Amino acid sequence: MPPKPKFTKEEIAETALKIIKEEGVAALTARSLGAALGTSARPIFTAYQNMDEVKQAARAIAMRDFEAYAGDFKGYTPAFKRIGMLMVSYAVNKPEMFKLLFMQEHKENRSFDNTMRDLGSMVDICINLIERDYSLTYDEAKALFQQMWVHAYGLGVMCAMRVCDFSEDQIAEMLGQVFAGFLMMLKSGKIDSCAMQPTKDFVGTVSDIPYLK
Repeated sequence: MPPKPKFTKEEIAETALKIIKEEGVAALTARSLGAALGTSARPIFTAYQNMDEVKQAARAIAMRDFEAYAGDFKGYTPAFKRIGMLMVSYAVNKPEMFKLLFMQEHKENRSFDNTMRDLGSMVDICINLIERDYSLTYDEAKALFQQMWVHAYGLGVMCAMRVCDFSEDQIAEMLGQVFAGFLMMLKSGKIDSCAMQPTKDFVGTVSDIPYLK
């Protein structure tokens, strides 16, 4: 008969997340987790097969925390912009949690759609908000969301890594400018022209460039 777990899986995952929040992902080891629990590493592996499983369980808790944090958009206009600002704010205020959720290296290359699935329920929430508020089709709203995610992600990484210190007004301005520009291209029907490849030895004026017309 297997030994009765000394700690529940949730207790172990919560403690692992506490280590990550305070010291970073690299600080989470079987030894550090055992010490934080006041025991050896043995009880950890009664509940989990390995430390990667522990890390994923901690990440699941962190994702719930992020969804609750970014869920404070109701009553705000525009709602989608509020979510973008909250995402960057999360990186500012909870940098190690942001790194755990969005800055972990994967063992193999992944598609953009796989990366989007890592965001959980926020993807559908954001796409539905964009469809509703800007009269776009699902595909258009998805494309806009993906572009804004890339931009907000970049701002978040810069904040989490302390590369730049942006004010709330600066974040709002940068997100707003990118959103307005992409929305304008979608509404104009010229979004496909943005995919043109650079042309060597171009002869002409700026007005001749398709995506600037």
